[in-house]
Amino acid sequence: MTSREIARLIDHTELHAYATLIDIDELCDEAMKHRFASVTVNPVWVSYCAKRLKGTGVLTNVVVGFPLGANTPHVKAEEAREAIRNGAGEVDMVVNVGALKSGYNDFVEKEIASLVKAINGVPLKVILETSYLTTEEKVAVCEMSQRAGAAFVKTSTGYGASGATVDDVALMRKVVGDAMGVKAAGGIRTYSQAMALIEAGATRLGTSAGLEILADAPQ
Repeated sequence: MTSREIARLIDHTELHAYATLIDIDELCDEAMKHRFASVTVNPVWVSYCAKRLKGTGVLTNVVVGFPLGANTPHVKAEEAREAIRNGAGEVDMVVNVGALKSGYNDFVEKEIASLVKAINGVPLKVILETSYLTTEEKVAVCEMSQRAGAAFVKTSTGYGASGATVDDVALMRKVVGDAMGVKAAGGIRTYSQAMALIEAGATRLGTSAGLEILADAPQ
C-alpha cells in the first residue's frame, strides 16, 4: 500500500494524560496534512478538535470508558452522548473486562447494545483489550458486538499488558467476517507491522506513530 492509501486507515492518536494544547494542535495539523481517517482523543479535546477539523474530511474519534472499561453502562452512554454533541464522529468504547471474565456475558452484550442505541448511528468500535482475554472470550465479545450492531471490534487500548497481534486480528476477522471493521491498536510503530495487521484483516489502525509508518511506506 502507498503512504496515501495507508493514511486513510489510520486513527492518529493522542491519549496521554499530559497532552497539551500544542500537542493536540500538532495532531490535528498532521491529520489534515496526511489525510488520516481521524484523530483519536480523550473526551476533553473533542469539541476543540471537531472545530479545527470541520470540513476537512478528518473525523474526531473519542474514547469512552477509557482505558479500564470499568465505568457503569450509564456513565459510558452519557460520556458518548456528550462527545457526539461536541462533534465526535466515531466512538471507541472499552468493554467491562472484569464482567466478561466473571462470566457475565449478558451484561457485557447489553452494555454494548446500550452504547449503540445511545449514539444513534454514529459508528461504535468495541475495544476488547485482548491481552487479558482467552480465545473463547475474544470470540464471545466479537459475536456480542456483531449482534449489538457495533461497527468495529478493536484489539486494545494501548494501555494493557500488550497491544495488537496478527493472530488476534486474524481471529477477530474470522469471527465477524466481512460484516464489521476490525481495528488494530497498541504497539503499532512500523510500516511492516501495519501491513502485517492489514493483511490479517485490519481495516483501521490506531497509532501514535502514523508519521513514522508513512515515512516507510511506498510513495
